[in-house]
Formats: sequence, structure tokens, C-alpha cells
Amino acid sequence: MQTKNANSNQSKGCRNEYDALKKVLVSKPEHMKITEIINETQKHFANENIDIDLAVKQHTHFVKVLQSHNIQVDYLPTSPQLNEQVFTRDIGFCIGDQMFVSSLASDVRQEEVKPLLDFLEREDVTFTRLFGPSIEGGDVIINHGTIYVGISDRTSMAAVEHLQKALPEYEVIPLKLRDDILHLDCAFNIVNEHTALIHSPAFEQQDVQLLKETFHCIEVDEKEQFQMGTNVLSIGEQLVISLPQNPNVNQQLKDAGFIVVEVDLSEIIKSGGSFRCCTLPIARKS
Repeated sequence: MQTKNANSNQSKGCRNEYDALKKVLVSKPEHMKITEIINETQKHFANENIDIDLAVKQHTHFVKVLQSHNIQVDYLPTSPQLNEQVFTRDIGFCIGDQMFVSSLASDVRQEEVKPLLDFLEREDVTFTRLFGPSIEGGDVIINHGTIYVGISDRTSMAAVEHLQKALPEYEVIPLKLRDDILHLDCAFNIVNEHTALIHSPAFEQQDVQLLKETFHCIEVDEKEQFQMGTNVLSIGEQLVISLPQNPNVNQQLKDAGFIVVEVDLSEIIKSGGSFRCCTLPIARKS
């Protein structure tokens, strides 16, 4: 673990998953391709692969939706040899005023942290770079004083223990994921102070009970979980960006008082991620 201190004039901070989103990092899917299969979704779409032109078109529309809600969107540069860069969520995470740069598990994604490091240096953002046990941002979900961390092929229990030591003022709760679940946000996501999306079969029963005691949990079925039904993006003021291909999730969100903004990201989800995966928030307004 290495901390880089910079000037204090930075504007950042995320204390939960649902305050008004102010600033986010994204990366264009212009080199997106399923090469080495690294998750179950890619296995399903490997023969079909990715229509890059369509993926770029959908991503551009998604960014315009974010910008239309007064969200500053900054792009991290892409490299032809890095096929998964669109999923900026995994390369880092912001907890309170602290920015962490992930220790990525997959060899094919290791180099993705360099554009993030360059950005943080250029913007004078203080950050902590994590080394050693792997931990990825898709497994990290924050709710004020509580951090939920998915235990997956990408994030180890040792990394959770390191995070707890680094952040003693937080309660870090590990959640063991079913083997085929890529990241925590593929099966669980918090959309406001009281409400979360969950695919219960992805978790051990005692963890499901814990989450349901803490939140009103909207159940996501097997079909819509595969279509990234939990991987929505809350941008504040009860606004949630979700896929039109998940009508059951969207209706349940509406019934719970949310405004659902439907955006088609169907080409990008073939590689195993959706709206939350494609965004790295570095500032939310409390």
C-alpha cells in the first residue's frame, strides 16, 4: 500500500452510492473485444463478440445522459491492447475523501491502472495505491460508515483485512459470492439510503439475511441478473440509470419511488458489465 499526497485543493469524495453524482471517470470502448475469456458473460457471447461501433455509439449516448444531469465526465485514454478499459469502476474506488487504486486480479487488466494514476497525478488528487492481495472496485460498495466488499475471484479476504486496517473508522463487511458471480455489483447494489437491488442466490444465507435486515431489497431474478439487472447507476435525486432489457427491475424501482432513466448498453454488457461498471465516481454531493 502506497499513499501519494497532493495539494488539498482537490474536489472529490464519495460517501455512498446514491448522492448526487458530480464527477466521474469513463473510458471509451473503442478497443473492446472478447479475447481471453475472464467471466461467465463473456463465455456466453465469445462467438458473437463485440460490435465496437455499436458499443461506442451506446457509450456516447450514456455519457450524454450523464452530462445532461450536470455530471462532469472525464475520459481516461485507451490503449489498443487493453480490451476491458470501458469498465473503469474496477481500477479504483473512492471511500470518503480517500481515493484507492486497485490491485487488479486479472493479468490482462493490470495495465489499466496507469491512465488512472496519470489522471490522479495530473489533477493533484491524493490517492493510495494498493499492492498485494487483489481487490477491484466492482467488489466495493460504500454506505457511509459501512463498506461491503465482495469476496470473489477478483477480491480476496486478505485484501478485505488490509482495507479494514487502512480504514479503522469504517465497518468492512465481507460478502462471499457464488463462484460464477464476477463482482459484488453484479448481484447487489445500493440505490438509496433504504433500498438495494439483490440477487439472493448469489450469496450465503446469513449474508442475505443481514442485507435484508439493513435494506428494503428488490429481488432480481436469474434472467435479469445475467443481463446486469443489479448493475444500475444511481445519480442522485432518486434517479437511476438502468437497461430497458430489464423490465421487472425497472418496474420495481418505479414502484419504490425511483425515476428510471432507460439507456441501452446491450452491446457493452456482453463483456460482463453495465452502468456501474462503466463509471468511476470521484465526487458525489452529500
